[in-house]
Amino acid sequence: MFSVHKQRDPFNLAFLTLWMKQLRVAIVTQGGIKMGMETQSENGQMKRSLKTRHLSMIALGGSIGTGLFVASGSAISTAGPGGALVAYVAIGIMVYFLMTSLGEMATYMPLTGSFAAYSTKFVDPALGFAMGWNYWFNWAITIAVDVTTAGIVMNFWLPNVPGWIFSAVAMLLVFLINALSVSSFGEAEYWMAIIKVVTVIIFLAVGLLTIVGILGGPAIGFHNLTVKAAPFVGGIPPILSVFVVAGFSFQGTELIGITAGESETPEKSIPKAIHSTFWRILLFYILAIFVIACVLPYTSKDLLGSSASDIAISPFTLVFRRAGLAAAASVMNAVILTSVISAANSGMYASTRMLYSLSREGYAPKIFGLVNLRGIPMYALVGTTIIGAFTFLTGIFGPQIYQFLIAASGLTGFIAWLGIAISHYRFRKAFIKQGHSVAELKYHASLFPFGPIFALVLCIIVIIGQDLDAFAKMDWQAIGFTYMSIPLFVILFLYYKIRHKTHVIPLDEVDLSPKTKGESWEG
Repeated sequence: MFSVHKQRDPFNLAFLTLWMKQLRVAIVTQGGIKMGMETQSENGQMKRSLKTRHLSMIALGGSIGTGLFVASGSAISTAGPGGALVAYVAIGIMVYFLMTSLGEMATYMPLTGSFAAYSTKFVDPALGFAMGWNYWFNWAITIAVDVTTAGIVMNFWLPNVPGWIFSAVAMLLVFLINALSVSSFGEAEYWMAIIKVVTVIIFLAVGLLTIVGILGGPAIGFHNLTVKAAPFVGGIPPILSVFVVAGFSFQGTELIGITAGESETPEKSIPKAIHSTFWRILLFYILAIFVIACVLPYTSKDLLGSSASDIAISPFTLVFRRAGLAAAASVMNAVILTSVISAANSGMYASTRMLYSLSREGYAPKIFGLVNLRGIPMYALVGTTIIGAFTFLTGIFGPQIYQFLIAASGLTGFIAWLGIAISHYRFRKAFIKQGHSVAELKYHASLFPFGPIFALVLCIIVIIGQDLDAFAKMDWQAIGFTYMSIPLFVILFLYYKIRHKTHVIPLDEVDLSPKTKGESWEG
């Protein structure tokens, strides 16, 4: 698939670089204020203006989106209600350890694009190179998934209008939000996340009232949890396959590490955001899946993934319909639209900052490391937007590309989490090796070294066992779509390692100073 994309893509690296240089010359003034790109030495600096409430809602907004409102139906349909709950709980526990690991490093060394920087400083520059590009690819694809979903959701009201039109509007809106100041981005994400949180709470209340029979006719009870082969459908393999959907759903919690470089008080904001965000997300997901599974049997053709013709119908919308709230179902669809735009918004922010960080580290063209006077890396934003625009391919290849994009971005996210676990393990070992005490750290990760080791092992198990059925059937197309992020990561890693002859940094030589190349930081 990628070879076809590459042939049709007019924006090769040389063309893109030339085009951006021309754009740089063209952008001179706007409203009497200089808007041209500035270097780090000319006051073009990232702005530390994100507050604690912004960080909490950015992580929450990046996580509560398509994974909960849309893809949760596919998880229940595939593994049954019990299997879906097991997958989400297991991934939730793993993500908790990853967040605490990231929190320990981010409070000690808050950096924009932290994953690539930590891998470079604590493990191997080749790993930092591969991790950075891997994570950028992950979110660039996720943006495409989210704006594609926005088009699908809009077809709920306007089924005769091509979805790519709505996707284009969503992409433009996300671009404009990210082109403003970082504080404006934080405010926009804060209020969109508030809408989602309130919606989930209302959904849980309506769902529980439906289950006991107060709304929607006779009480449903817990019958659907054991209908036919439920609660566990197909045993362990389907649960493993749902892990990637659960992983996709929880991706966004690690955005706290990305925002650390633009936080006003990272040493206070990050720990608070980690704990509050994680428990809210875990609670919302588990209760929401439980309600959906009770109201809708896993055999329902209306669940996403069960029938391609019903792909536009969210499980949340269906639950409201079952409760007899027809008007509320339409309102719920509007909330879903807001949520997927919010998720795309966070994804655009994360991928833009990662591309900026890659440039500052020397891993990407220098043009992507330039920022304007408002602290926005505009060229990184434009480059990421171009990749996100691949969402228009859904108009050519059909809705199946949606599931392929989820699989690709979800597995790539697991690779990013692997890097976080490895980096934290090495960071703590180097910290002690060089004579430091854990008491010096502003935030301590839970249950070290069990946390990062558990996350590492579980990530590897999920990656390897993601689609064993495809190997059994020798379905090379399915294997290619599911595992395509792995060879990409390996190629990136080997390319940099062989070209620059890098090696794993000895623990006593790990640089624990709070600065990295191209990054200024004030503790």
